[in-house]
Amino acid sequence: MLPKGSLEESTLELFASADLKVYRSSAVDYRATIRDSRITDVTILRPQEIPLYVAQGLFDIGITGRDWVEECSADVVSLGELPYSKASADPVHIVLAVPDASPCKSLEDLAGGDRPLRVATEYPELARRALEAAGVDAEISLSYGATEAKVPDIADCVVELTETGRALRAAGLRSIHVLLVSYTELIANPASAADPEKRRAMEQIYTLLMGTLEAREKVLVKLNVSAERRAAVLERLPSLRSPTVAELAGDGGFAIETVVLKDEINTLIPELKELGASDILELALAKIVH
Repeated sequence: MLPKGSLEESTLELFASADLKVYRSSAVDYRATIRDSRITDVTILRPQEIPLYVAQGLFDIGITGRDWVEECSADVVSLGELPYSKASADPVHIVLAVPDASPCKSLEDLAGGDRPLRVATEYPELARRALEAAGVDAEISLSYGATEAKVPDIADCVVELTETGRALRAAGLRSIHVLLVSYTELIANPASAADPEKRRAMEQIYTLLMGTLEAREKVLVKLNVSAERRAAVLERLPSLRSPTVAELAGDGGFAIETVVLKDEINTLIPELKELGASDILELALAKIVH
């Protein structure tokens, strides 16, 4: 099962980059195929539903957020985190947010009011458990979107997902408590995960997805350098492992290649040239599998 909604586009891009391209008749089709013998059927549904359907055994595996697994208390096996989301590789946070003018700085500060605290949220179970543990008498209402806009007329505070915090700040709200830090995960039905053949296929798919995600942040650098300048260049090169060094034919120096972080490359290449490197190539990577 693949997630529909905010994660849909980034998930389809990830699968395509992992050579697991998803084919469907239209962008609104809930049924799809992947031309891979390990995957027989693909269904695209809201991530809120995926943990329950996987737990029930209707599907072997699915991609959803840890937030929805916890909200549903779903009995599933996590095959591993997939560090990507709608906007970045960072996790999302489920937070309780109050108006900027509120004096409250913690969940406990919300307790003891003269009426139940009104809470709007897409996560009623997560909210209920957190507020009960803090001794807060709360009236929790399920929100179907635009949750931030419900303060102050409909709710006193919200329990909401945030990736960057911009939407909360724009609505005049601030977080006072993090209920959960949530990554996207590949989850499996427990019985399916216990089947050796299925588990092997699941882990192979996870390897492809993780290899693709890791490659997004890195590039391959290849260069030539003279024997005299080799030590200086090697000292400057960062590396996942030791750089590969090969002697060029005809006493022509050395060829060096290594993998480096993509966000370092714009400063690294000019510095390598200054140190005496030549014929510098930067190459994109499809997958990195350790």
